[in-house]
Amino acid sequence: MPSRDGYPTSYWSMVWWRFKKHKLAIFSLYLILFLGFVAVVAPLLANNRPLCASLNGRVFFPIFQQDNILDWKKIRKHKDWHPFQRFEHPGSGWALWPLVPYSPTEYNLFEILSPPSSRHWLGTDDRGRDVLSRMIHGARISLSVGFVAVGIAAAVGVVLGGMAGYFGGIVDDVVNRIIEVLMTIPTFFLILAIIAFLPPSIYNIMAVIGITGWTGIARFVRAEFLKLKELDFVMASKALGASHRRIIFLHMLPNAMSPVLVSVVFGVAGAILTESSLSFLGFGVPPPTPSWGDILSQSRDYIEFAWWLTLFPGLAIFITITAFNLVGEALRDAMDPKLFQ
Repeated sequence: MPSRDGYPTSYWSMVWWRFKKHKLAIFSLYLILFLGFVAVVAPLLANNRPLCASLNGRVFFPIFQQDNILDWKKIRKHKDWHPFQRFEHPGSGWALWPLVPYSPTEYNLFEILSPPSSRHWLGTDDRGRDVLSRMIHGARISLSVGFVAVGIAAAVGVVLGGMAGYFGGIVDDVVNRIIEVLMTIPTFFLILAIIAFLPPSIYNIMAVIGITGWTGIARFVRAEFLKLKELDFVMASKALGASHRRIIFLHMLPNAMSPVLVSVVFGVAGAILTESSLSFLGFGVPPPTPSWGDILSQSRDYIEFAWWLTLFPGLAIFITITAFNLVGEALRDAMDPKLFQ
């Protein structure tokens, strides 16, 4: 809570107070929150079924239903189509469509590689699929991979790093040898080697990126635990007979989370870039699941005239990774106690 003179009085309020000084980081944070919102409500923003419809006085919600009461694709192609559409055949009714009335996996062989227009705002790909719809749903894939993979890496890194720093001895030696072995292998090639033996699945990609990306977090946690276990409050907890689990998770871990949070933010950006690179090379999420890297991969065969397949997914990847990096840098500066005044 801030004091009466406007200055923060607690550690986290001080961190937020310092973080707000980075205007570009604040803008990046809002951008990340916006992308997260788009990822969560992607089916409501881009879908080939109406959000709400009425037929002969009966109101229903086709987007949540699997039965085909009407041929929505035929109704949508009416020459007078707009988000709120009235129709007369077969029956009298209306339909409220999403912002982008196309599914990310919907093919249209009559509109292959169509440039951006009022009908397809970001054009179509080599199978006639709407690029904007695939970009919206691709945001869900990219952010899901980023957060889940880094969540796995953080869980593994915190546990192993905490054990190495707290117990020391043979536990510390074993964890350090594992970290050293993994760090000698280029991470991207290690991921490629593991994925080559696994069936194509987004869950496998999340797991592999997470399992191979915990070493940096483990080193941060280990260093913090080596410092914390010599402090008085840890020594007092041991003297009072507290269990190792209580000391590690209740007393030491909350005080060691600052560098972990910064590493997690940078890790999300790295995981998104890794997933996009894997999809670009054809080792990512299996088709027809939309992915920014997969859209960018299609542009290799049509780079001379289908410029939209390169520009829009490339910008999405660049802006998203830059936003996470800016937030991570600002958070690192805000959490540095040497910069507190």
